[in-house]
Amino acid sequence: MKPDELTGQTLREREDALSARESALLSREETLRLREQAQSLMAEAQEVVSLRNREMRLANQNLVLATLEAKRLTEAADLARRRQDRFVAMLAHELRNPLAPIRSAGAFLAKLDANAPVPQLIHQVIERQVEQMARLLDDLLDVSRVTTGKVQLQRRPTRVATFVDQAVETFRSLFDIQHQQLSVHVPETPIYVDGDPMRLEQVVGNLLHNAAKYTDVGGAISIRVRALERQVEIVVSDTGIGIAADALPHVFDLFTQNDRSLSRSQGGLGIGLTIVRGMVDLHGGTIEARSAGPGLGSEFIVSLPRVDPPAERPEATIEATGSAAATTSVLLIDDNVDAGELLAMVLRLSGHDVATAIDGPSGLLLFERDHPQVVVCDIGLPGIDGYEVARRIVALDSTPLPLMIALTGYGGPADRELSRSAGFAHHLTKPTDPDVILRLIDGFMLSRPVPDR
Repeated sequence: MKPDELTGQTLREREDALSARESALLSREETLRLREQAQSLMAEAQEVVSLRNREMRLANQNLVLATLEAKRLTEAADLARRRQDRFVAMLAHELRNPLAPIRSAGAFLAKLDANAPVPQLIHQVIERQVEQMARLLDDLLDVSRVTTGKVQLQRRPTRVATFVDQAVETFRSLFDIQHQQLSVHVPETPIYVDGDPMRLEQVVGNLLHNAAKYTDVGGAISIRVRALERQVEIVVSDTGIGIAADALPHVFDLFTQNDRSLSRSQGGLGIGLTIVRGMVDLHGGTIEARSAGPGLGSEFIVSLPRVDPPAERPEATIEATGSAAATTSVLLIDDNVDAGELLAMVLRLSGHDVATAIDGPSGLLLFERDHPQVVVCDIGLPGIDGYEVARRIVALDSTPLPLMIALTGYGGPADRELSRSAGFAHHLTKPTDPDVILRLIDGFMLSRPVPDR
């Protein structure tokens, strides 16, 4: 081979070697690039897997929490349902209880001769049981208002001794019947709180009633008022059945009642303490229940903000008004025939001339015919309701305008406002003591000249 041919071949071999080397380098770079890409993809995949794992762990945790919450809510719903079932059963029991002696009293009266005197015992039985039913219904309405935030307080500087004494007198007969010893300790120095006297009397009354209910015959109950620098404490304690430690946190819960066994002679709906706590809260106070355990009595401590006494002013005196000198003409409109006739009998026995109607239209006809001085009117009436009856009487522009009294089962604030705007001077909720109506009539008639008839 010639030298120049050898040189050309060597150059080609070198070129081929360089080309192969370049190809190898490119292949290696591609391999490295692909490897890096694969590692990057693998890292991303691992991150995705890790993220998915975290999401799955979080989802599992949420599922466990949701399961536990669902279990808690189910248990709470079951507890609420059991409480509600017990409450409905207790409500039926408590509403039936007063009806039994009332029915027996009615049967006894039916067997008396027409001219036989009515025993005082019958009157007392009926009065006590009607008061008990009225209290149950008032509690039902109040607990609804408390839980929905619809209670409206009429607050003013109120002497503590006043509403405590009134509550004590209201329930003194209950303590006497059960031979329970009641002690009352109130400082002689006047102590005041900023509150609604009626609602504060209700607070103390409910606590006293609760103490009487869970204290055996012959037990002791006390109420003490303590004046602190900025607070007033009202403590109601008893020697009764006490409260178990696990029940103490729940004594103020709705529909919760300590010891619902049939052996308890006193009833209740399990809402009295709920009302007490709600009323105390509205007054900016606190209430606490204490007990050393079953059989060791209990203690309820109400704490209310103390205020300064009001400015001195002459004490108002209440003079006995007596009875209206002349017979008063009264129109009584009520679609409950029995209730209307019995109230009419009481008014007639007191010397008043009473006409009755059982619906709105006939009541208006009697008013236009007789122009009575007093109208006692139910609200839920056939034809037209009591509000419309009152509005039409006002529209007749009678001179003088009669005293109009709403007598109804509707006792909410909105109902009272409707009565006022319709023209009623007073709004009484059933069952109302007839003596209240008689006093309103006497006061009205004595405040103005009786027109010639």
